[in-house]
Amino acid sequence: MPTLDELRSHLDEIDAKLIELIADRQRTSRDIARVKRATGHATRDYGREREVILGARASAEAAGVPPQLAEELMRMLIRSSLTTQEKASVAARAHGTGRRALVIGGAGKMGAWFVDFLQSQGFTVESSDPAGAPEGALEVGDFRELALDHDLIVVATPLGHTNAVLEALAARRPAGVIFDLGSLKSPLRSGLAALQAAGCRVTSVHPMFGPDTELLSGRHVIFVDLGSAAALALARELFTPTMVEQVVMTLDEHDRLIAYVLGLSHALNIAFFTALEGSGEAAPRLAKLSSTTFDAQLDVATRVAQESPDLYFEIQRLNDFGGESLDALATAVAKVRDAVTSGDREAFRELMERGRAYLEDRRNLHAKRA
Repeated sequence: MPTLDELRSHLDEIDAKLIELIADRQRTSRDIARVKRATGHATRDYGREREVILGARASAEAAGVPPQLAEELMRMLIRSSLTTQEKASVAARAHGTGRRALVIGGAGKMGAWFVDFLQSQGFTVESSDPAGAPEGALEVGDFRELALDHDLIVVATPLGHTNAVLEALAARRPAGVIFDLGSLKSPLRSGLAALQAAGCRVTSVHPMFGPDTELLSGRHVIFVDLGSAAALALARELFTPTMVEQVVMTLDEHDRLIAYVLGLSHALNIAFFTALEGSGEAAPRLAKLSSTTFDAQLDVATRVAQESPDLYFEIQRLNDFGGESLDALATAVAKVRDAVTSGDREAFRELMERGRAYLEDRRNLHAKRA
């Protein structure tokens, strides 16, 4: 009978082989990316993913391994492969070869993400930020003292400073394409209008993901059309090699939707943990009585609570349509409360059924896109 040390040694050998197989899978993924580019195939093939996952579940069941474990493992490996293929596709397109880009606010989280993203496309990237430059970018000091002869200028400053930066750029009238990364556009109206009036090639971009994002499949980037076809085309071209979903809209459309997509979801979670904090129940006691739904909501609320209060306040306060979503939340809570306190079972049932139908329509739409 093998000893414990011998069994552990054998397990280490198996783990090492698994790592070797994963590395081989990554190399094969890069080869697949090259073949897909050469033959014009899309990077992501949902049908193929389904085949792989179903095959893994069947093989796992036959081998006495929980099918769910096999599915989770395959989904993780597929995601890793897609990330590898997407990065290879971006680098291969090399949209930025021979071009210069300036990222104002390059030391910030999204600024640094964009520095890396532009570098991967072949841009020579310069950064203007009092905090310095991220790795790989050239620190060029205050943008106000530069010639601003770049092909692309990306404004990635904090929301409260962005409008002043846009107005300063408008006064200089750079020839290159300009866009900001603001999560709201209402506070930027005068700066964007000044750039338009100055005849600059300007658009506005909102990446609907955080700076820790690697794979863009399933993510969205919103492009605000400000009337410059050239600026809009170049900004969209940057994301063409990725699997991100591109959405073009007007400034007002953007902020009204964001009032619900960000404002409402943030407010809901802030209200959730505020209610818990004010309940008088200690967190450890609630944790002992947690449920699946409670745990899922608590996970989201915990992530929201770790974010910047100043940024989240700005998202609520500076949106011209922010009050609309907060009113909708207050009205919805009142409907639930009234149905419960009055004992109106039918009203409560109607709220549930209407919500189910609404969410089912959304799920069906996503299924069609997939």
